[in-house]
Amino acid sequence: MINEVLDVMTELATSGMTMICVTHETGFARKVADKMVFMDQGEIVETGDPETFFTNPESQRCRDFLDKILHH
Repeated sequence: MINEVLDVMTELATSGMTMICVTHETGFARKVADKMVFMDQGEIVETGDPETFFTNPESQRCRDFLDKILHH
């Protein structure tokens, strides 16, 4: 079911629909997002384009999160 929902959201995003999506599905976010916003305890910690966000995050908190998510 999750994959079907993500597929529909991907189709909508590629068709030009604007969406705000809160997710831990980082692969999906990297694929469809124009802008990433990383929050911790209700505060915005970092924003940026997906490529920079995933390859060169500025904040230590974001780096720690990505290390845990991307390397498991």
